[in-house]
Amino acid sequence: MKLSPIATATPWFRLEVEEADWAAEDPADLARWMEQLLLIRRFEEKILELHGAGLIHGPAHASIGQEGGAVGALSVLGTEDKINGTHRAHHQILAKLLNAATPAGYDPRRDSVPDAAQDHVRRTMAEIMGLAQGYNGGRGGSMHMRIAEAGVVGSSAIIGGNVPHAVGYGLADKVLGRENISVAFFGDGTLMAGQTLEAINLAALYRLPVVFFLENNFYAVSTHVQDQTRETRLTTRGAMFGVPSVECDGMDVLAVRRAMQWARDQIAETGGPVFVEAICYRFLHQSGPMLGSQFGYRDKAEEELWRARDPVTTLPAVLDRLGVLDAEGLARLEARVRAVVDQAAEALVETPPGANAPQLRDGLLPEVTDLERGIRGDLSELRGLKAQEASAAVPAQPMKYIDAIAATLLHNMERDPRIVLIGEDIHRLRGGVSGSAKGVMEKFPERVFATPICENGFTGMALGAALCGLRPVVDIMFGDFTIVAADQMFNGIGKFAHMFGGGFGIPLVVRARVSPAAGYGSQHSMDPSGLFAAYPGWRILHPSTPHDYVGLMNAALACEDPVLMIEHQGLFQTSGPVPQDLDYIVNFGKARVVRHGTACTVLTYGAMVPETEAAVAETGIDAEILDLRCLDLEGMDWPAIEASIKRTNRVLIAEQTAHGTAHGARWVDEIQRRCFDWLDAEIARVHGSRAAPVVSRPLNAAALADAATVAEGLRRLMR
Repeated sequence: MKLSPIATATPWFRLEVEEADWAAEDPADLARWMEQLLLIRRFEEKILELHGAGLIHGPAHASIGQEGGAVGALSVLGTEDKINGTHRAHHQILAKLLNAATPAGYDPRRDSVPDAAQDHVRRTMAEIMGLAQGYNGGRGGSMHMRIAEAGVVGSSAIIGGNVPHAVGYGLADKVLGRENISVAFFGDGTLMAGQTLEAINLAALYRLPVVFFLENNFYAVSTHVQDQTRETRLTTRGAMFGVPSVECDGMDVLAVRRAMQWARDQIAETGGPVFVEAICYRFLHQSGPMLGSQFGYRDKAEEELWRARDPVTTLPAVLDRLGVLDAEGLARLEARVRAVVDQAAEALVETPPGANAPQLRDGLLPEVTDLERGIRGDLSELRGLKAQEASAAVPAQPMKYIDAIAATLLHNMERDPRIVLIGEDIHRLRGGVSGSAKGVMEKFPERVFATPICENGFTGMALGAALCGLRPVVDIMFGDFTIVAADQMFNGIGKFAHMFGGGFGIPLVVRARVSPAAGYGSQHSMDPSGLFAAYPGWRILHPSTPHDYVGLMNAALACEDPVLMIEHQGLFQTSGPVPQDLDYIVNFGKARVVRHGTACTVLTYGAMVPETEAAVAETGIDAEILDLRCLDLEGMDWPAIEASIKRTNRVLIAEQTAHGTAHGARWVDEIQRRCFDWLDAEIARVHGSRAAPVVSRPLNAAALADAATVAEGLRRLMR
């Protein structure tokens, strides 16, 4: 037996700087980086002071100790380059904002602090304090911040949540031909999250201009990196995916700058991505002003060792030696930095005469009446588009449901170059496993991104791409797999617009195939739309006819809000008339009257529409059937629903899916609120069993509601 060592061909090394590197830098830049270090440090100290005074609601995750990496990394980026971070991102965000506010040739030894920089400091502080003057109206606080005009696309407090987003920024830049780079900042704990590794792999697979910037401060809260992984050389995670990787001293501004310059050069040469590990240390506990040693997971000797390497205290000696900044000059910088931070705080906080403690100035807290503003848009983007319901007067041709799916996607990609298709197996098998992407790969190969099996990763990538100019269509092979992507679907897409204050779009469509009656078993048979209804940022569509699919999908692809499109496999081989001209929409929030009636109202959707029609024919009950089409609570056609119930005075909700994931309970509550005085009977529901479908044919059938179940429900209601 012979064992031969295997070496990677991927560039992978540690970078160190020398005295000549310092001498090569512009003295004005060196002074500017010193100013930024001081400003970020004093800002963080002020935040902890305000937190201790009870003026910050929620946590305050200080970056004290890690400022050098932020200043060095951000010195290489332009305003058009994009970043995101985690719950500990004040230092990166401030460095990005300060650079955006700094005019060319700025020298803090000579020039005054720009007014825009002062404003950035004040608004960042206001956001952390939860005030209306903050960048996101106080909704994000310390952990969530978005300043898109400065390239801060949005931080995430979910470990690993931000990393796929940066891959999406890079995807948008590549597809749209922009010469930018994007940086995801994260810590050693985040590196252990599955979606982080999924994101690195996706960026490598598509050669995207992304830097994965790891701040290795050795602790995930209190868990040391040695307790997190057996392989503590964390740059291996880049090399293992074929991503050029570099380790550097994160306490050294210039070392980090050189690492990022190398990363940028690599991206220019290879397309990207690059992995950078900056070895650093957070001086305080996870949040608040206490030390790790006070909690017992670090010892004081370790903390003192790292304190000796504090860039705020070591950089001045270097600058003095280079003749850039002496002690007097440093004192002047210190004084002006403190003035900037103090002025920001004084604009937000006051100590009234006779009081012992500071308090917020009047009028700075957001109005509680604005709480729900920004959950989603007003659909003004759909105004002016041709809305068209099925009509015998419109020239039409028969089309299968599955063909309508493929034709609508292809038609929209032809007219909108921003639409990209993302998902598993979508590039093979003549349009994916169901044929729903037929013809797309042949016509638009550069806009089809066939992914590995990593729903959380590629859904997060789609979110990032949607925030940066693309209109992604995410193909989820089976509805159950949306749960694999639950973090990005719900903590990400479902909350993103609202928690950052609204006023921007997330134009993204998730297509989920639902196959409950096909014998795929419990993990491949779910209609997930009831879960999505718990997050009001989502619009939920479930069309029952080819005509409605085309119109609703056209509207979804023009919409600025995220849309879940349910595609029920049980309808794929059904046919119906579709206009020859596919350029029409079906308006959101408009139910379709399938059948007029007077005895009761049946609310249904999707594959249960034909089942309900069959049940009404069998029972002879004169029921009015409404195909809801739009299932999100705020987007349902309540005027039509209320009008029908007020005529019939009875209502049945008919759903095929399992009891636990059905919409009906939520609808019952809303109907009670709206229509109680018009009801002559208890609201009735028809749904599947409490069990999920399983493989056995009779058990599969028994788990789902059908025409017979609806007929029984109708008879019970009319008794």
